[in-house]
Amino acid sequence: MTQNPNTAALYAAGVSVWLDDLSRDRIQSGNLAELIATRNVVGVTTNPTIFQGALSKGHAYDAQVRELAAQRADADQAVRVITTDDVRAACDVLAEVYEHTGGLDGRVSIEVDPRLAFDTDGTVAQAVELWKIVDRPNLFIKIPATEAGLPAITRVIGEGISVNVTLIFSVARYKSVMGAYLDGLRNAKVQGRDLAKIQSVASFFVSRVDTEIDKRLEAIGTPEALALRGKAGIANARLAYAAYQDVFDGGKHTSTYNHLASAGANKQRALWASTGVKNPEYSDTMYVTELVAPNTVNTLPEKTLEAVADHAEIRGDTVSGTAADAAQVFDELAAVGIDLDDVFRVLETEGVDKFVTSWNELLTATTEQLTAAGGN
Repeated sequence: MTQNPNTAALYAAGVSVWLDDLSRDRIQSGNLAELIATRNVVGVTTNPTIFQGALSKGHAYDAQVRELAAQRADADQAVRVITTDDVRAACDVLAEVYEHTGGLDGRVSIEVDPRLAFDTDGTVAQAVELWKIVDRPNLFIKIPATEAGLPAITRVIGEGISVNVTLIFSVARYKSVMGAYLDGLRNAKVQGRDLAKIQSVASFFVSRVDTEIDKRLEAIGTPEALALRGKAGIANARLAYAAYQDVFDGGKHTSTYNHLASAGANKQRALWASTGVKNPEYSDTMYVTELVAPNTVNTLPEKTLEAVADHAEIRGDTVSGTAADAAQVFDELAAVGIDLDDVFRVLETEGVDKFVTSWNELLTATTEQLTAAGGN
């Protein structure tokens, strides 16, 4: 098998391509291995919505559900076993990538129960538990970037556990996330942990920003407002990358990281999440081609991945040096009446709510399957 030239160009430009999907069918059929071999896929992300979709389709989980029903497992226990089994198996599929990249990639992410998004202690406890259950070095524990999530990130990193910080919408919150990561590294160093083994990514959501802001621009309806549709998500991500460079890549605030780097610490890479285009008027690869930058990650739904493979034009770095133009977009958004602070508050609240809803749907569906199989 040979790699697709478009995804190969993306990877060569410094972007790690991760698949934003996971299911037992995808693992057992060899599809995940095929995407690694032909689409430069070097990681996998999951979330409650993805697991809810996987468990509700087909029959790949039927035998395990029957076993769990016989053991009289409840829905929470069953979901924990099923999802961690899938993630462990995916980690094994990606183990060679993990070794080849020195631990940078080959990563699989699993999220803490989204109902714990505002519970620091509960998040930490479950992160440690998931890390032990999956028991693979190429695991990422996903922790949301809520205010309660920030100290959890610090504590979990301090335990030597690699973290994928999710649901980041604003640059201000992203800066707090980077601070939480650095605090965690300091704690890990004090405890004598090997900093080189700790990795982290910060998942900055893109398309959801456009969806929310475009809706508000259309409600304003002026020519100036309408001309700004489809610009906010990319501008926001480009400002985030400038913030990343400031802290981790030679910026004026890199002294803290440089001190930790001398002890083996890794940079916390920026990850572009929510990169499937929701507005059919926009290019279906815009959140990939316009966010190419060194040492970043892009998590792609399979539909977007195939669009990139088919017709994306990878032009090299499209992010570095764009911060001033991105800031201008935000100035123009504010000038037409967009309350950006409110946008980010709404997006975080909705993001958590959507994952909680998916998790509850997953629990309900699992309860029904357990009952049908003769369980509780």
